[in-house]
Amino acid sequence: MGFTAKDVKDLRERTGCGMMDCKKALSATDGDMEKAIDFLREKGLSAAAKKSGRTAAEGLAVAYTNDSKSVGVAIEVNAETDFVSKNESFKTFVKQCVDTVISENPKNLEELLECKVDGSNQTINDLLKEKILTIGENIKIRRFTRYEGVVCTYIHAEGKIGVLVKFSVSDKSKLDERFYSFGKDIAMQIAAANPAYLNKDAVPENVSEHEKKILKEQIVNDGKPANIAEKIVAGRMDKFYKEICLMNQIFVKDSDLDIKKYIEKVSKELGIDIKIESFVRYERGDGLEKKEDDFAKEVADMIK
Repeated sequence: MGFTAKDVKDLRERTGCGMMDCKKALSATDGDMEKAIDFLREKGLSAAAKKSGRTAAEGLAVAYTNDSKSVGVAIEVNAETDFVSKNESFKTFVKQCVDTVISENPKNLEELLECKVDGSNQTINDLLKEKILTIGENIKIRRFTRYEGVVCTYIHAEGKIGVLVKFSVSDKSKLDERFYSFGKDIAMQIAAANPAYLNKDAVPENVSEHEKKILKEQIVNDGKPANIAEKIVAGRMDKFYKEICLMNQIFVKDSDLDIKKYIEKVSKELGIDIKIESFVRYERGDGLEKKEDDFAKEVADMIK
């Protein structure tokens, strides 16, 4: 069975592959469209392996809840270029990953890859390989966190930062739009101020002691006596905690309040006790080495 130019066009639209690859696939499968798609997918698996060495430090870091706001997920999925983060197919894949984590509750990335996508026989891994084939870039699911309970989320800059916060409250029946507006404020604070810990008690002792040692050495080197240095260190440690601990940070939307006082204020207004149990902040590409393009070389190569 032969094939026509329209068959090639249809196959390109269905797979996103190049014209020559589509022609080869149709030739190899005697024009059978479904077998040609399988042929390209099989070829795509090896192509995906070749792409796996490329640096994927762009993509999306997002956070979503289910409709009842009882389960929340933060996730980072990386690609090679920021162009892909605007691709609707890529965005859909990221949301499918989130929905699967919400519904299936995988323990880790390996379990997530084996989960079936809702309403499909495909696994997340099948879908990932398909996206690598059609989009043409290395794509990696880097990390995710799932919380159950009272959760709020915030996404900054359409996927540069995703924040997920879990609260404990004394009376869930009193949760209304005011609470969820407050919850978003807290998530936005975390996005903007990037706290490392919830409060002073959560800071590991070795981290505090290391900071104290550095501060004391700085003060002694400035010529202050050791007994005076101890008092100055105590004051500077308060500033240190205000920078790295969420509860000690100044509220970005009202500089008269720190986060602890803001929570107390909202708790009183709503008539419930509110506590932050935990939070996670994912920033796209954080800690990953980004590929540096040689723009001058690229232009020179194009001219050649």
